[in-house]
Amino acid sequence: MVSVVTDSERPTLRQQQKQRTRTALLETARRLFVERGYAAVTIDDITSDVGCSRATFYLHFSGKPDVLRRISAETAQQRAVSVYADLDEVLGTGTRAEFTAWLRHAVEWFEENRDILPVWDEAVALEPSFRPIAAEAVAELPAAMPRYLQRWGEARSDEARLRVGLLVTQLERFFTRWAVQGTLDVADTDPAETLTDIWFPALLPPEARHSDLGR
Repeated sequence: MVSVVTDSERPTLRQQQKQRTRTALLETARRLFVERGYAAVTIDDITSDVGCSRATFYLHFSGKPDVLRRISAETAQQRAVSVYADLDEVLGTGTRAEFTAWLRHAVEWFEENRDILPVWDEAVALEPSFRPIAAEAVAELPAAMPRYLQRWGEARSDEARLRVGLLVTQLERFFTRWAVQGTLDVADTDPAETLTDIWFPALLPPEARHSDLGR
């Protein structure tokens, strides 16, 4: 059945222009953040490049932390949640080899977002108001893993969430030092295999480790 969009459902010219302006602000802010760094970019820099006023900017965003949050939410966070939902599947029914494959998939996500990662780190360091936003983004990842949390049990849910948070942190720092900064030399090793040695057992509840480690 073909749905019919009525005139009342179509966006008005004003709404279309508003959306174009919002998109231009997001795209410009991302480009400037990546080129110059978070701290060096001002709201005036963004609005001047787009050709709009500060008042227009504030119609869409509450400030620089908010615009970075929107950039992350609309370009990276939804995909990140999907990656960790896949991890929930792997930990529930998968093998060690499948976990290694998942790690390679996770590194691909970092590769796709490598230009914005330093901006995110800088904002966390400099903007106290951005830290709750960053914390919420990390908290969404174990929330996408209900079977994993169930295996740990309600009494140990905080520990289970912490382990996922530590995994996220180590993967981010590994990727930054290896692929962005070039300060970590993996030589001829396979880092995914080494990370599997660390994290496959660490994400299993203690009572499940002996039965699952050999799979």
